[in-house]
Amino acid sequence: MNGVLEGALQLQSFLFAQEWRFCFIGGLAVQKWSEPRVTEDADVTLFTGFGNEETYVDALLGWLEPRRADAREFALRARVLLAQTPSGVGVDIALGALPFEDLAISRARDVELSPHCSLRLCTPEDLIVFKSFAARPLDWRDVEMTIVRQGEAGLDWRYIEEQLRPLAELKDQPELLDELLALRERLRD
Repeated sequence: MNGVLEGALQLQSFLFAQEWRFCFIGGLAVQKWSEPRVTEDADVTLFTGFGNEETYVDALLGWLEPRRADAREFALRARVLLAQTPSGVGVDIALGALPFEDLAISRARDVELSPHCSLRLCTPEDLIVFKSFAARPLDWRDVEMTIVRQGEAGLDWRYIEEQLRPLAELKDQPELLDELLALRERLRD
């Protein structure tokens, strides 16, 4: 088992022990649902809601090593804790509070990525929403390859549109949904 998977399993065990709601997103979900690529860290959405983030961040920093001197303050301000596991694997933990994040975590499933390594991953549809919302060039590539790998019929497009539309509006970038739908059309041709 590689180091990232080992670190992700360590983190998952810690989160399960706390009885916290979470799912892996990012590169680890891409490994399963999209075109496998190298990832050097584990990305997680942890549902904290609004107003109780300190409890989660302090507990995490009691176990994880911060990757920046102001990790606690940064996490509370930017809603992302940048840390590393005891084995040295980088983890980016998004402090989820939006209805979509709650739903994505509820829909997550345990998926075997290698022998003796099952992780709680977001679904392919939720990966597309997360990646379309982030909208960096690598994210769009991951979206494209997720659509290709899962196939048109293998994805719930109504769900994807229903989830991305309010997020894109919240971000003041309603064109994100148009970009996703245009990508879908290009892949149909």
